[in-house]
Amino acid sequence: MYKKVPCVRVDGNECETSTHDVVEELPVALFINGRHAMTAMMSPVNMEDFVTGYLFTEQIIKGVDEIESVKIEKNRISVITKNLFKVLGPKKTVLSGCGGSSSFIDPAKLPKITSDFAISAEKIQEWINTALDSELHRTTGGIHIVALLDTDNILCVSEDIGRHNALDRVIGYGLRNGVNFSRTLIVSSGRISSEMVRKCLLANIPMIVSRSATTTLGVEIANRAGITVIGFARGKKLNIYTHAERVAGVQPAQPSPCQ
Repeated sequence: MYKKVPCVRVDGNECETSTHDVVEELPVALFINGRHAMTAMMSPVNMEDFVTGYLFTEQIIKGVDEIESVKIEKNRISVITKNLFKVLGPKKTVLSGCGGSSSFIDPAKLPKITSDFAISAEKIQEWINTALDSELHRTTGGIHIVALLDTDNILCVSEDIGRHNALDRVIGYGLRNGVNFSRTLIVSSGRISSEMVRKCLLANIPMIVSRSATTTLGVEIANRAGITVIGFARGKKLNIYTHAERVAGVQPAQPSPCQ
């Protein structure tokens, strides 16, 4: 997932010719039933998980049983589905993309979360520290990490140049392995955008946590649809933006009256 690239290292007044480990970025064209659907910039790993998650979160398939075949080459993925005439659903609103692709969907048509999942703040903080511990990130400094977890286990970890690609991969893994998404959460190293929230909603994942920030549209959609969004989960701190009832034991202190 990375290669050594020549560089000149500068440290104060000193410089030297050296190399640095840099993550790979690969353009991958996706063909669905013989037609080009999109080209994404991504890390060249776990392609079958990616394409399964992408087809599902773009509402091209409803489950893995609708995929007839997947052919993976270096810069091309060819998929045949049972419905040969369905390529993409209706496209109305542009939501934020990453890694060279964007999604288009009407937010009003997004589903609502069906889950009574809850987890403690202490466990969330533990998962942030454990699931996002990446040797690849320490080596390259240029990778996003997304993990799919339940209260007891890390089910899948994906690393990619784009956090949306990584999220598609863990959703694809869950679909291919029969994971009950309603009892899971997503932990991400990157920003929680509207697109990240949308993908979790379609998979019925009730919680997404990041050690980074979120966006106003991500919060708005999550609040309306019943998903818990948590940002800036670092050390013992975190910001719960929506549906704090899923974080067990959290009772916000009331603000002091103005003096």
